[in-house]
Amino acid sequence: MELTGSQIVMECLLEQGVDTVFGYPGGTILNIYDELYKYSDRIRHILTSHEQGAAHAADGYARATGKVGVCMATSGPGATNLVTGIATAYMDSVPLVAITANVNLPLLGKDTFQEVDIAGVTMPITKHGYIVKDVTKLADTLRKAFAIAKSGRPGPVLVDITKDVTAAKCSYSKKEAYVREVPKRYTDKDIDTAVKLIEKSKKPYIYAGGGVVISGASDELSEFAHLIDAPVCDTLMGKGGFDGTDRLYTGMIGMHGTKASNLGVSECDLLIAVGARFSDRVMGNASKFAPKAKVLHIDIDPAEINKNIKTTACIMGDVKEVLSILNGKLKQRENAEWVSHIEELKEKYPLTYDHENLTCPYVIEKLYEVTHGDAIITTDVGQHQMWAAQYYKYTKPRTFLSSGGLGTMGYGLGACIGAKVGCPDKIVCNIGGDGCFRMNMNELATASRYDIPIIQIVINNSVLGMVRQWQTLFYDRRYSNTVLTDKVDYCKVAEGLGCAAIRVTKKEEVEAALTKAIEMKAPVMIECVIDSDDKVFPMVSPGAPISDVFDAEDLKKWS
Repeated sequence: MELTGSQIVMECLLEQGVDTVFGYPGGTILNIYDELYKYSDRIRHILTSHEQGAAHAADGYARATGKVGVCMATSGPGATNLVTGIATAYMDSVPLVAITANVNLPLLGKDTFQEVDIAGVTMPITKHGYIVKDVTKLADTLRKAFAIAKSGRPGPVLVDITKDVTAAKCSYSKKEAYVREVPKRYTDKDIDTAVKLIEKSKKPYIYAGGGVVISGASDELSEFAHLIDAPVCDTLMGKGGFDGTDRLYTGMIGMHGTKASNLGVSECDLLIAVGARFSDRVMGNASKFAPKAKVLHIDIDPAEINKNIKTTACIMGDVKEVLSILNGKLKQRENAEWVSHIEELKEKYPLTYDHENLTCPYVIEKLYEVTHGDAIITTDVGQHQMWAAQYYKYTKPRTFLSSGGLGTMGYGLGACIGAKVGCPDKIVCNIGGDGCFRMNMNELATASRYDIPIIQIVINNSVLGMVRQWQTLFYDRRYSNTVLTDKVDYCKVAEGLGCAAIRVTKKEEVEAALTKAIEMKAPVMIECVIDSDDKVFPMVSPGAPISDVFDAEDLKKWS
């Protein structure tokens, strides 16, 4: 049958099982939006307040569901407003397809109104980018885009379509979803080498990253950890990949990791990195990271092997597949003395905070209790992000959504909306600081427009908390442009954008506020007012080895 380019876009989205698109219309993409109107019974469109919010919502939808997220924008500023969201997805390996429309083909390269080479702009932050100038190539291009976005190590793909292509007609026939084969890179020898390393180890430690979540390898990782009797730490992206209540779990590793994890990794004789990329925030001083350990790295992306840390051995492949094979070859091991030692570290160095006053850790612990640990938590970036990682116990994958690699302030609210749209039966809550909330708080209007029952918790300390913490510790308390001394009333802002609002200033008010917000089944903002000088501990100074981890008690001793 003969269809227009815009109709082909709709049909290809249906081929790929897309049920929701996040976006914002404009001149060059009007033909596509006209078709969206006609397909509204099959494809839901969420109009966000800003294109960046659309990209973050598609990202949150993808992380929470495991599907490919889709966002749309018009040319020029519409397309460039997606860039931060695309970069966020790229850094955290999130499958995303961003569809933009550009000016008519004869006008490309002539500085036409609202013309931007968005494929060129996004080249460094996408797995692949296309500009479609021929309607006969549109369908296959879209199919390839989805296949690339979700295969191997996932990531964002851009498809830019000239406006005349969206109106042109050509023959279209429905096809099965295109499958992109990822070559098997590991060998039997790689597996055998790994097995021998594990069998010889007396102090193994597992370092689990986002690849565990992406590959759906949580069950395999749990079996693996118990089979080799090894403690497990995780990264920010790895949260929920291993049960946070398991006896072998030791907490997060790195700059704000637990002392047990940081000290344990520094003592182990074999570090098994599973779907992790050895980020600078994990390693601290790379030359002193896991100094006593041989390193076994399991990852699907060959580019990550030996990039930041020299490995002893590696297995390049899908984490779920590799762990399944290892589990079938390994025999039950017991490292009672080693595990007991790590248990002692956990007991000696628990996470602590001020229990007298209202604090973010207290709010998060109460949120965990009220939701019975069964919510999807999204966050913005900063102190609240670290507290959310530390104090909510994540037992399942795809329940902690946060911008890890790019550290995007303003990410959380859009992601929260996307996650709730993708998982309507789950409680979905965004935790953000007042600084982050100010960046994209306009997306509360999106939540109220569609009556999406999310909970936005604003941790209001009237400062840019994490930056201020660094200024306190490393910059002689020179608080340059980090104090938010203005007169913004966040409750009035939320109400003005159509949401309910609750202000909390005392510990005793927290549980009731959270319970009420959940029971309302409507978009709600809870503002929690805390002290400006609350700090995230433990901490590792930038450039220091992670074994030099310190907390508030250590600071008191040193001063």
